[in-house]
Amino acid sequence: MYSRKEKIIKQLTALATISLGGTTTFASLCIWNGNENFYRDYVMPFTRRLDPETSHQLAVFTMKHCLIKKQQNPDPESLSTSLWGMNFSNPVGMAAGFDKQAEAIQGLHRTGFGFVEIGSVTPEPQEGNPKPRVFRLEEDNAIVNRYGFNSEGHEAVYSRVKLEGEKQERAIIGVNLGKNKLSSMGDVADYVDGVKKFGAIADYLVINVSSPNTLGLRGLQQKAELENLISCVLEARNKLSVPKLPPLLLKVAPDLNEDEKRDIATVILKEKCRVDGIIVCNTTISRPSDLKSEFKDQTGGLSGQPLKDISTRCIGDFYRLTGGRVPIVGVGGVASGQDAFEKILAGASLVQLYTSFAFHGPPVVRRIKRELDEILRSKGYTNITEAIGKSSLGN
Repeated sequence: MYSRKEKIIKQLTALATISLGGTTTFASLCIWNGNENFYRDYVMPFTRRLDPETSHQLAVFTMKHCLIKKQQNPDPESLSTSLWGMNFSNPVGMAAGFDKQAEAIQGLHRTGFGFVEIGSVTPEPQEGNPKPRVFRLEEDNAIVNRYGFNSEGHEAVYSRVKLEGEKQERAIIGVNLGKNKLSSMGDVADYVDGVKKFGAIADYLVINVSSPNTLGLRGLQQKAELENLISCVLEARNKLSVPKLPPLLLKVAPDLNEDEKRDIATVILKEKCRVDGIIVCNTTISRPSDLKSEFKDQTGGLSGQPLKDISTRCIGDFYRLTGGRVPIVGVGGVASGQDAFEKILAGASLVQLYTSFAFHGPPVVRRIKRELDEILRSKGYTNITEAIGKSSLGN
């Protein structure tokens, strides 16, 4: 027989076990189901207590192991679009930089992204810049990073992309190509090698010449250098022995002056340099005067809310400079359906996000899509394609 004291201890232990188990189960279900309120009130505040790079690694781990329920309802027809011979169920993609090593593609697809861009991938493995190299600007809803193309290299990433591409249920996969730090900046071989390596398995390829974290890289955006780079990469792409050539996109910086934007537009409209699209834009080295965070002066590229209007203006500029003839993927500060809608109005056919995912977690994807659908219907549009470039026409 138990004494009264032993019975009380036993009962309290059982109660604690049940309570802890129940709490854990409830939390797990909320995370699995992508409960927006639970993420906002509990999950994201917890991740913000972690070092930003550790938080990033945890997010990749979550997506890698598919620790979130697959979106059950199909995307509304208003969000569907076709581009480069591919059908996108929605225009909201994950930008390069989150899944650098192609580990989390399936989880991101289940979360509801319309497409996933992995990388940047360099030919040879490299560590990137020294840590700390990621800084969370909480007061500004922004991130500064100076990762510096940390990559496991072509071989490791290739095997993962190939495996993912063979699945029946998979995402549209873009591969963002970068240069090794020790490669000569004027040498285009790293990009040519990337096209040859991934051309047969990627749904689209991206030439990234706009990261601010690799010394000299942005110099490849200059007119003569860019013309040489694109012509060489396109030549390699066109020689691929594949049933369908992958579209080739160019990712540009937001810190271009008007002459530089005009030069880039002139180059990409030339027949020998006619890329299939441009991604506007990468992170910025500028620092708006109203930033509040103690980390605002850290070296690196700034992303998130402060980049939103800069990016949208840049999208409009390129839409006008190219006459809407080159499809644009708009990225920078997309955290709501309204943000996505403004980029589409400026000229984007698709949009991408990253920083808002870091601040709000997986539920942000479905919320943006829901809000974008509501905005389109309220404005009288039946499909996003009808809104592309509307705010840039005549400007």
